[in-house]
Amino acid sequence: MTANAGALSRTAFPQIDGLAYGGDYNPEQWSRDTWRDDVRLMREAGVNLVSIGMFSWGLIEVREGEFDFSWLDEILGLLHDNGISVDLGTPTASPPAWFFATYPESRVETAEGTKLGFGSRGMVSPSAPAYREAIARISGALAERYAEHPAVVMWHIHNEYGAPVSQDHSPASNVAFREWLRERYGSIDALNEAWGTAFWGQHYTEWDHISTPAATPTVANPSQKLDFHRFSDHQLRQCFITERDAIKRFSDLPVTTNFMANQHGGVNLWEWAKLVDVVSDDHYLVAADPHPEVGLAIAADLTRSVAGGAPWMLLEHSTSGINWQPTGIAKRPGEMARNSLAHVARGADAVMFFQWRASRKGAEKFHSAMLPHAGTDSRIWREVEKLGADVRALAPLKRSRVKADVAMLWDYESFWAQDLEWRPVDDLDHNERVRAFYERLWRDGFTVDFALPSHDLSAYPLVVVPAQYMLRAEDAENLTRYVENGGTLVVSYFSGVVDENDGVHEGGFLSPLRDALGVDVEEYLPLRRGTSAKVVWADGSSSDADHWQEHLRVSGAEVLARFGEGGGKDLPAITRGSHGSGHGWYVATRMSTDALADVFRGVYADAGLTPRDLGEGLEVVRRESDADAFTIAINHSETDHELAVAGEDLLTDERAESFTVSAGTVRAIRTSRH
Repeated sequence: MTANAGALSRTAFPQIDGLAYGGDYNPEQWSRDTWRDDVRLMREAGVNLVSIGMFSWGLIEVREGEFDFSWLDEILGLLHDNGISVDLGTPTASPPAWFFATYPESRVETAEGTKLGFGSRGMVSPSAPAYREAIARISGALAERYAEHPAVVMWHIHNEYGAPVSQDHSPASNVAFREWLRERYGSIDALNEAWGTAFWGQHYTEWDHISTPAATPTVANPSQKLDFHRFSDHQLRQCFITERDAIKRFSDLPVTTNFMANQHGGVNLWEWAKLVDVVSDDHYLVAADPHPEVGLAIAADLTRSVAGGAPWMLLEHSTSGINWQPTGIAKRPGEMARNSLAHVARGADAVMFFQWRASRKGAEKFHSAMLPHAGTDSRIWREVEKLGADVRALAPLKRSRVKADVAMLWDYESFWAQDLEWRPVDDLDHNERVRAFYERLWRDGFTVDFALPSHDLSAYPLVVVPAQYMLRAEDAENLTRYVENGGTLVVSYFSGVVDENDGVHEGGFLSPLRDALGVDVEEYLPLRRGTSAKVVWADGSSSDADHWQEHLRVSGAEVLARFGEGGGKDLPAITRGSHGSGHGWYVATRMSTDALADVFRGVYADAGLTPRDLGEGLEVVRRESDADAFTIAINHSETDHELAVAGEDLLTDERAESFTVSAGTVRAIRTSRH
């Protein structure tokens, strides 16, 4: 059960036999002869679902209000005749050329005043009235025509909201921003107080004097910029709602849009998840990451968490290399299957790719696909066929849920605030801290649910707080109650600093968590680049740290380690407080994943958790249904590992009391719970 499961109850999922398998299909790029070849090969690969239509506005609404559905009718019929279901997209991420020629005021404008032109995607203002009207029209027209089409099993609105542009400074955005602020604050005096406009003489007397935080001679008001993040997210959600409601007038099929979980932070997925019928995600390995399987696990756990623990859809990932990162590293043999099944292990009931057939033209012609440029006589195609068979074999997992061990906080608004300018150092990277703490848990064999600090966390013996710069007073009270009631809380540095308006808490840094942790912070002591902040434990042993120190004021906590060098030499570095029947740990420096093992030995003891010695590179996740437990083991290493779980491997039909997980392979063991 995830932390916010009580707030979300999802039953809608596309009517697909077993797990969904397929990808984005762009038939408009190909001839009719190719269409027929495509559906034949889809059947061979085991494809049962494709997403179509996301970038075809100009081919459907050829002129304003004039529609041509003939080609779409044809391809939907062909897919249905071949037993392939359709996730029908609305093409609103890329309005056609006629739209921008008619409504040039709808273009996005940057903070520097540059108007972005046609020929890409994401170049339209979500606040533009003409855009809002146009998306309602085309979404409604598609739903009216295809609501009862037997091929269509779900709706896919837009594409990757907020990517690549999530903020707009156009005249329409300025007008909408002022309206949003008036509704949020009610009075100009309340806005002045929230933004701290007394600083640098920024006091407002009229709403019309307020603008979006465009480029300024020096740093703009951080509270204003935080609110602009919130506003920008709100405007995109309003566009989604406009389309969703237009579709729902004609269709009761599930509606989704493809998130980018931890890979695009411009939208608050906790809020977005409340609007969709089924949560879906796009995920692409970071080529520069030496252990991309950990980043993948973060994305999958976060997607499942915003879905309230319900099954979700992996709507896009890649078969091999991609061309929009600095280096498009090709996936090694077997890596595509490991990636795909790791998402399934962490709750996905769909394995989808971008895209079905590799494009010969356009910006992503070097992006890998299920059917590569090399055709069917290729390693990628053979792996696609094999994966299709594996996905079919995993049908019993459908609707089962992941069993998580611990919770970790993930708060988009706090991240937005922390990323603003003029912090004590310019690289207080929340992503880096999340990764370090998450990877420690991953290596120790624990599955993570992500949560907000406002969620009910009582089901978890351990809650980890790697980066919670912004912390509302009521959320701090929730965390304090969690500790008081017996929970174990671990908080990393530069947390509990400001309130929801980016104002430092009365009482100083970390003061809202003083009771839970038994410490607060007198002063930040960042270190020069490359300087060590080694910590020394009470027994004389030491752990490596760097980058950051704090001057802690201890008010009841036990000091477990002190700084052995640097400006904070001899000051407390790691503390353990007791509050009620629980414990609050605080780590006042930056420690690597390896070094954090020294901290977590004691943390696990407090939480009653035992690390699992799975073997280097072995990832094990458990899903459960009413009848069965499913243990999915993915071996990312080059060494065989033993898995002490009895049952039946769904991928091989082998039954045993334990299994060898060979290097680079996956096991999916079903065990009866009765």
